Parts: sequence; structure tokens; C-alpha cells
Amino acid sequence: MMSEYDTGQWRRPPPSRKVTRQQTMEPLLEEAPDSELVPSSLASVVPILRVANEIEVHNPRVAYLCRFHAFEEAHNLDPTSNGRGVRQFKTYLLHRLQKEEEEIERRLARNDLKEIQLFYQWYYDTYVKEGPERTRQEMAKHYQIASVLYDVLKTVARGKVDDEIHKRAKEVERKKAHFVPYNILPLYFSGPPPAIMELAEIKAAIDGLGKVENLPRPRVRSASNAQRVDGSSMRMLYTSQMSRT
Repeated sequence: MMSEYDTGQWRRPPPSRKVTRQQTMEPLLEEAPDSELVPSSLASVVPILRVANEIEVHNPRVAYLCRFHAFEEAHNLDPTSNGRGVRQFKTYLLHRLQKEEEEIERRLARNDLKEIQLFYQWYYDTYVKEGPERTRQEMAKHYQIASVLYDVLKTVARGKVDDEIHKRAKEVERKKAHFVPYNILPLYFSGPPPAIMELAEIKAAIDGLGKVENLPRPRVRSASNAQRVDGSSMRMLYTSQMSRT
């Protein structure tokens, strides 16, 4: 027997967010972290499930809300479960949600909206707000978690978010941009060089360029077919090498 979400007729549960139990003939997936079971066609839900796993130790109910949001996102991406492994994954997640809805109690409030609002405020004040010095990797993780939590909060609140929380979320998104992993070297025209230029791999690349004779200055074609200097990693390495000669 196929469940409602298999036929593209999944409907959002009532405000309590309780998942309606559905009969299914699909076997459950083996025990494993949720984020490692996601089919490639549903890759966008992986960050949500990773956040759920990360915060579960702090608040299992909010972790449940994150998984619920991931299930809704997965269903929106593939309502008829035609993708490879999608039906099996959604069945696994649905069974887990049914179990958690019955077993996990709220810790901070009497309803899910207030629960996630209070948890978001706590997480922001504890890990995002100015405080103890943390590494770049730690801050990138905390900003990512806060961003996902806000997306889940908006879903639970049906778009009606408290102004103060909305203000904090905007601040998170603004600062989060500074912690995006580099795929090119950042440019700096004044001031001290960024920390990435101190990496051993970067220094080795600069030294290597210094040993190449008659190295051409990197250029690319602009939309107007005029030559311009590329603002990429090659330009950064070239400029750094030239400044040392």
C-alpha cells in the first residue's frame, strides 16, 4: 500500500506538527546518521539533517523539528518519490518522525514555535554573539547552524517571525558571508594580507612561481573583448610573487 507522500498528496500536519501514521511496505534503512542516507537528488536537505544531529544533545525537540523540515523539503523536491532511493529514504525518515513525535517532549515551552524561538535565541547568544575567541572553522559551523535553525523557525512560525529574531538572523547572514570556504584566493589591495596567504601550500606556490622565468601576467577576455587582468588565484599568486622580487 502506498502512503500519501508516494502519490504526491502529502499534506502539512495540523499545528501540533504531529505526523500522521501511514502504512507502508518499504523496509527501513539500516541504522546510520540521517545525513549519510540522503539520495543525491535530495542533497539540499543534507545540511538540515546535519544540524539536527549536531544540536540533538542540546534540544532533541528542536532536532525533531529540523528533521520534520527536512522531510517536507524532500517531499517538495520529489513528491512522487520517483528518484533513486527517495521512497526508501522518505519512509525511513517518516518512521523516525512518528517515533520522535510520541517520545520527545519539549524542554523550554508548551508549543513548538516557542520552543524553537527560545532555542534559537540561546544558540545565538551562546555561539554566534561576540564572545570567546573561536577558530574560523568553528565560527563557520555556528553560522551555518544558526542559518538552518532560522529557516526551520520560519517554517514552524509560518513566516511570522519575531522582529528581534529576524534582526539576529539578518546579522547571521551578513557575517556568514565572511566565513564561506575559499575556492579562490581573496584579493587585497591595501592593508595586511588575509590569513590564507600564510598557508604553507600558498607560500610554496608563490615560491614556485618565483622560479619560473618570463612568467606571463594572467589575463582573461571581458564581455567587450578587451583584455583585463584576472581577479583570481593566479593574479593573487602573481602579485605576491612580484612583490617579493
